[in-house]
Amino acid sequence: MSTIAIVGAGPQLGRAIGRRFAAEGYDVALIARNRTALQAVADDLSGTGARVEAFPADVTDRPTLRAALAAAEERLGPIDVLEYSPAPAPADLRRAPIVGATQVTVDSVLAQLDLYLLGGVAAVQHVLPGMLERGTGTVLVTSGAGSGPMIAPHVANVQIATGGMRNWILNLHAALSGTGVYAAHVAIAAFIGQGGPDSQPETMADAYWRLHTERTDSELVIQDLPDDYLEQGLADKFKS
Repeated sequence: MSTIAIVGAGPQLGRAIGRRFAAEGYDVALIARNRTALQAVADDLSGTGARVEAFPADVTDRPTLRAALAAAEERLGPIDVLEYSPAPAPADLRRAPIVGATQVTVDSVLAQLDLYLLGGVAAVQHVLPGMLERGTGTVLVTSGAGSGPMIAPHVANVQIATGGMRNWILNLHAALSGTGVYAAHVAIAAFIGQGGPDSQPETMADAYWRLHTERTDSELVIQDLPDDYLEQGLADKFKS
């Protein structure tokens, strides 16, 4: 049985990805900081027939994140697919406020790097050696499309962090050529579940499955934002 670990697993996209991979015979490890919400997702997926386990951890607490991934491997076996998609909670936004391009400071960037990039490095580096040793594996890292494919100046400090993550994953995709391990970045320009068909979690989950099985593209951009998004300045709704 293969295993997918979903870091940042929430009630929309994380749940849908878990359900899609479970339908293909994967066991599912769910990792996020909110124990109650995480268990609710696990309970919802328990009827899929797959083994589904919840491992609470905060991506900004790197030792706890690595411990959660190690516990998932111990319970479910080697992680064959890692999906990393952190999303800020209200407390994060109070600690690390979103600022526009002309208000960026060193401190505002460091806070976002902690939220987005460093947890991704820790998660990938935990699973990557085993994938390389086995000669197979998939790493899918998700962020908002302001990480590169789209310009979003009103959330500039976030995009510095997610842009770094995107750049690393695109380079990782190239570096892994010929190893049997595949890495790709998913850039979401959508309010998940609030727009057209492309914004629906189930549609997105199908796209993640195609990335994993086709193993060719370095990046997938999911676009479903209103035309006046930038004019509205909807920073608080731009979820990755």
